[in-house]
This record gives sequence, C-alpha cells and structure tokens, in this order.
Amino acid sequence: MSFSKGINASAATLTRNRTPGSVCPTSGMCATCQEGCTGLCEVGRSAYRGREVIYPQPFGPITAAAEKDYPIDLSHFNIMGTTVGAQGIEPDSDKAIFPAVNIESAVGANGQIKLKLPVVISGLGSTNVASQNWEGLAIGAAISGVIATIGENVCGMDPDAEFSSGRVVRSPDMERRVKLFQKWYNGYGTIVVQSNVEDTKLGVLEYVIDKLGVEAVELKWGQGAKDIGGEVKLNSLERALQLKSRGYIVHPDPEDPTVQEAFRQGAFKEFERHSRLGMVEYDSFLARVEQLRRHGAKYVFLKTGAYRPADLARAVKYASDARIDLLTVDGAGGGTGMSPWRMMNEWGIPTVYLECLLYKYLNKLAERGKFIPSVAIAGGFALEDQVFKGLALGAPYIKAVGMARAPLTAAMVGKTLGEAIKNGKVPAEISNKYGTTLEQIFVAASELKAKYGEAFAEIPPGAIGVYTFFERLSVGLKQLMCGARKFALQYITRDDLVALTPEAARLSGIPYVMDLDAEEAERILES
Repeated sequence: MSFSKGINASAATLTRNRTPGSVCPTSGMCATCQEGCTGLCEVGRSAYRGREVIYPQPFGPITAAAEKDYPIDLSHFNIMGTTVGAQGIEPDSDKAIFPAVNIESAVGANGQIKLKLPVVISGLGSTNVASQNWEGLAIGAAISGVIATIGENVCGMDPDAEFSSGRVVRSPDMERRVKLFQKWYNGYGTIVVQSNVEDTKLGVLEYVIDKLGVEAVELKWGQGAKDIGGEVKLNSLERALQLKSRGYIVHPDPEDPTVQEAFRQGAFKEFERHSRLGMVEYDSFLARVEQLRRHGAKYVFLKTGAYRPADLARAVKYASDARIDLLTVDGAGGGTGMSPWRMMNEWGIPTVYLECLLYKYLNKLAERGKFIPSVAIAGGFALEDQVFKGLALGAPYIKAVGMARAPLTAAMVGKTLGEAIKNGKVPAEISNKYGTTLEQIFVAASELKAKYGEAFAEIPPGAIGVYTFFERLSVGLKQLMCGARKFALQYITRDDLVALTPEAARLSGIPYVMDLDAEEAERILES
C-alpha cells in the first residue's frame, strides 16, 4: 500500500512528474531528474516560486483535502444487516419500512438543540470560497435543520468592520452570515460562531452574543487539516497592511519597503495572513467557558483537531468538567479552504484512529460516572454510509457528524447551475436528461416550493443544492438503518459494524468479519 500518493506532484499544487510512470516511492521525485526540465514537480516549482508551492492552488475558488491513503479508514468497515427483528418500531413488515426511520438527533448538555439530520456543518470562516458561498450554506442548513458554524477570523477579515479600543463593534460580514441563517431558522439546528486567539482578542463572541443574538459559540483549539492557525491569502498591499494593523501575522511583512517594492514589481502577487497558536490550559479554559455563559451564551461548544492522544484526552476531560454542549473532534485527512499541502497529508491522527481513541476515552469517563458531552466526529465525511459508520464507531457517544467540503460542494454546484439556468446555458448533459428549469433540474425544488410558497423565490439555488444534498443523505441513511433494523439513531451500536481486516479489528475492537456471530451461528446450527 502506498501511504503517500502524490508526495511530490499533485493537482492540488498544480504540479506533476515528468516521468509519471517511473517515480521514486520515497521522495516522489522522477526516477531520472533531467537537466533542462523547467520544474514540473513540487521540488522543481519550489526552485522559482518557493513558499507559494506549500499551498493548494489557486487560492479562493477551491477546497482541498488530503490524498494520503491511510492504512485504515472507514472503507475497512462494513455495515451489518439482519433478517430478524426491529428496534424502535414494531417488527411488522408493513410498518418496519425505511421512511419510518427516525434520523433526528439532539445535542447540548440537556439535548436542547434538535437536528433533523445528525450533521454539523463545521467551521467555514474567512476564506473566499466560504464567504462567496455562505448564502447557500446558511440558508441550506437552516431549511435542512442542521447546525451551521461560522468559522474563525470573519470579523477580523471583514474590510468594513469597525473597532473601538481593539474590540469589534460592528461587522457587516458577520451580521450578514448570522442573519441569513436566522431568517430561515425553523426550530432545528442553530448558528454557531467560532473563536480563535485573534477572535478572542477582538471580542468577537461577546459582539455576536450582544449585538446579533447568537446563542451558540465555539472555542477552537484546532482542526484536522492542519496543526497551525488559520491561513488565507491577500491580493493587495492595502489588505495586508490593514490585517497586520488588526493584529494578524502577515508574511512577507507588508510594512517592509523592500517587500512593498517587490509586490509592486510583480515578484509575488499574494501575501499570507496567519493566525496564532492557542495555548490550552485547564483553569483558563474553564474560566473562559464560564465567562461566556455569564455573558449570555446559551450553548458553548469546543472543537479540537487531530493532535496527540494526550491532547484528545485533554479535550474530553475539559469538555466534561466544563459541561460543554458539543465537542467536535476533527480527524486528519479532511478538507479545508487553505492548509499547507504536505501538512494536510502528513500530520495528525486520521479520523478512524482518532475516533477509536475518542471512544476509549469517553468510555473511561462514563465508567467513572462523569458528565459526557454530546460529541460530533469530523474528518472526511461526505455520504450516508460514512455518516452511519461515524455514528456507529463511536456509539453511543457520537450524536452528529461534522462535514464541510461536501455541503460546500453542494452549495457551489447549486449556485453554478442556478447561474446556468438564469443565463439559458444549462449544459447539454443536464438539459437533455432533466430539463432547463429550476424545478426540473433540482429534484427537491417542488417540495420546497410547496412548503414555502411565494418565499421559495427567495431561496437561492446554492441553498436548494444544499437542501437536496441533505435530502439524499437523509434517505440513504434511513435505508442503511432500516437494513440494520435500527429505526432511530439511539439504537445504532458498534455491533452494527464489522471489520474487514484483522488490522482494523485490532485497532477498533470491532469484530473481524470471520469471527462475527460465531457463537450464535454455532448455536443455530446445533439446535
């Protein structure tokens, strides 16, 4: 098995090998590096573009996720069905049908936040791709009944934000993002605002609680895509200077006259804005949670990334002691708007490994009678089988699955098709098969039109795309649960999975397929 596909060449960095059929497995370099090559691979491109090649390109219109093929992932487990019984419904063939499956969930210290689908849209913050598609994401999440998270640095990156004594007092971009969700909120899900080091210094959470009526806030320790702070690129000197003045780390230094001249001469076209590392400490963490609650936060969440096992233990312990409303654990391999490419592939604990540790740590606290927070698992989830496996692998503690790239893809595709419909330029492969109108192309449009009436015209195509995607997930998840004879989420257990390899069984404690039901099968055969 090759664990590091594309180590020195990838579509993500717009690089390739000159000899793709003959590549050194360790370095990823061509077997023969030839003088005269203009620099096609990452090493070669780095000879003239340097640090630019660290990141997936082009910044702005893309998201990226790791290519690394981890030794064990969710595909190494299968979902088990059965021919007998039903849990959560009468075992009657006329009643135990997949539309009867209940996939609603709830999170919060007292289960106050209801979800129509066990999904949290994880933090999508100040990157261009998130901002430009937020309308579809926010409205799509609200009408679908899931949680949407406004990620880090939104106020700090808002060019029109206003500050007083170093604290934000107005942010049109944050206001827009919050209100888009609030307008379409239907009693399920919630809008969450995330905070990192810079956000805390700027008073972002206090601002959104006081001025925008936000009930749920999230403290961010990190994410699965990288082990440093958030990053974006800036295409003007003015923006670079503005963000440095707001306290961000900007590279190269936009105040350096030599750097300014190089930028004007076109030596480089983008600055980088970086966020600082947080420094986790038990007493200050609990104090900050209490401070936010006193300030009016109804729900306080925590998100952590794919760090060392000891850091996961800290997250579980601190979340328990602080009675956090939702702990999101994000594994390596998931996607991002911008992360160093090699870092995204080569650092951290992959999702399955991390979730197995998470289950172990939560079990330990449960055995001691400690408070167990609602937990979401994230890191590369996109479709219904992965949602089921994520819930089952950490059952009974996992209440939702975090995803970002998949709903963002749905929003982008929905927006693109909406523009094509508006301009009369629907691609032939779509128009020939489905038609040319919104109602013909989006299979869930008629359902939304019936539900919202005249207000349907205000739902953007990006949001229709998100809703339609989630509707597919809902049906697919119900079908998988029906086959497992589990008619509500609380009945999903680890016994609903089987490991396909001995290695996956050893890692997870899930039975190897050839050992599953061995005793029961023997009893049946001998009866």
